[in-house]
Amino acid sequence: MKGQFWASGLTSNDVPNDQSPTESTLGYIPTLSLFKNLSNNQLLDMEWAYRLDRTYSGGSLLYNNESHHRYWVRYSSDKLEARLGLQKIVFGPSQILRSLSWFDTIDLRDPTGQTDGVEAFRLRGFPSNTLSLWSWAINNDQDTLSFGWRVELSTNQGEWGFTYHQDPSKSLQMAGQETIPDFGSHNRLAVDYRYDGFIGFWNESALISSDRSEIIMATVGADYTLPIATGILVMMESTHVSREANDSISSQTFTAFMASMPMGMFYNIMLISTLDWDENNSYNYLRFSSAFDSFSINCMVSINPSEVDNSIQLMFIYDH
Repeated sequence: MKGQFWASGLTSNDVPNDQSPTESTLGYIPTLSLFKNLSNNQLLDMEWAYRLDRTYSGGSLLYNNESHHRYWVRYSSDKLEARLGLQKIVFGPSQILRSLSWFDTIDLRDPTGQTDGVEAFRLRGFPSNTLSLWSWAINNDQDTLSFGWRVELSTNQGEWGFTYHQDPSKSLQMAGQETIPDFGSHNRLAVDYRYDGFIGFWNESALISSDRSEIIMATVGADYTLPIATGILVMMESTHVSREANDSISSQTFTAFMASMPMGMFYNIMLISTLDWDENNSYNYLRFSSAFDSFSINCMVSINPSEVDNSIQLMFIYDH
């Protein structure tokens, strides 16, 4: 048995007239894990987790969620892993502007580290220490199955990923961290690469094609630890999104900067700034964290353009 509990309070400068200037959130995810060791390094295990979270404006309930967070069963060996159920499927090297955030909602600014899952069957094979093969079938909210595969290759020159996904559903879809309207039935093809040397460098490039539109997303990023004080990790990512539909072409460009520095054994400060070059806007996020064995306290400040909320948030997280 394990679980994660969080409680937060937030205040912002853009509050509807009928709501309180303060907003509070309570959440808890209890998790039950069972496993059985088999012969020859084989393992059979399962996990079930339930999510409960509520958001209040003053004393009024704004949002209430009680739903399954995970439920899956898995068989694994030295060369094979098969997992069935509500699970997390995450891949790609990018950390903020994630072109390959196809099946997850991971956000570096969320200190809980939680993400939504998908109902899927995922199979991974490991023919060698340098090669892994993925395949999956995902069931969406409309009970439509989508299919895909991924190849990961590790070499002395870096780590490569090749991904393909086909989705016949007609509903709105996620592409990267954004919901793209008028998406419909489509195919996705992506290549990603990461190299760790004097600096870390990575790239994600994705083509999303349907009968009505064609979207190209390309992300490049790099990181380096400056030898200052206890070490300052600096990172930059830039994404260009091009969309062609109905004989018209539109594009957007975003750049994100991140700096993170530990302060002793228990404290950390992180700054993330995202620039929207087309709108000429910047979105800034600052977090000071104190993390201990089983709990953390996070103070977060968001400073955004005048038409977007600016907020201060304090969050307590307890893991057991």
